[in-house]
Amino acid sequence: MNSLHEQIKKRRVELGFKQEDMALHIGMARQQYQRLESKGNPRLDMLELIAKGLKMELMLIPKDKLRAVKDILDNTRARSSHTQEEAEHEHDPWKNLLEES
Repeated sequence: MNSLHEQIKKRRVELGFKQEDMALHIGMARQQYQRLESKGNPRLDMLELIAKGLKMELMLIPKDKLRAVKDILDNTRARSSHTQEEAEHEHDPWKNLLEES
């Protein structure tokens, strides 16, 4: 699993935030946020604030349940991606345009 720092950065990028945007969003100095994302050791209250800013939840998962949780998340992402692809094809004005009737 990715380190906490990598997960935070990945989610920030997914949301289209720059480090400066994120810092402003959660009310912290850009340099402080930059340090946290790269190598900092945030306190729990700071992690909760960052999670809220990233539209995420902090969660402790028992190790014996970790594989099941990862599988659920992977399956949810796959279904979401597949549904999005189907929606794009349904609204494609060029679809079947050149097919013979």
